[in-house]
Amino acid sequence: QVRMVESGGGLVQAGGSLNLSCAASGLSLDDYALGWFRQAPGKEREGVSCITWSGGSPYYADSAKGRSIISRDNAKKTLYLQMNSLQLEDSAMYYCATSHLRRYGLVGCRSAEFGHWGQGTQVTVSS
Repeated sequence: QVRMVESGGGLVQAGGSLNLSCAASGLSLDDYALGWFRQAPGKEREGVSCITWSGGSPYYADSAKGRSIISRDNAKKTLYLQMNSLQLEDSAMYYCATSHLRRYGLVGCRSAEFGHWGQGTQVTVSS
């Protein structure tokens, strides 16, 4: 059974940083692209950052570009997201997910192309 478990969320002050992790089990990460998505109340799910199976050419949403780093460790079956200079609008539930379709190359970070969703980790940015 495939399981994705996010961790690292919490309450962060504006201007601070977050470090999220996503631990995978029940699958080989070599077969999948991975992505971080977020959803705030009343808003659509947004692709924050995605990465191919090899870790090359990651995609970042405009909202995350320049202040985020996505990385993965296939041997540890773990996906990471570091995000700096947090803003109030970064508050959301953050999810990780996999994409077999996009494992070799990304076309943006489209949630419809991803599956094996985790339960999410809540990030709340306070002023």
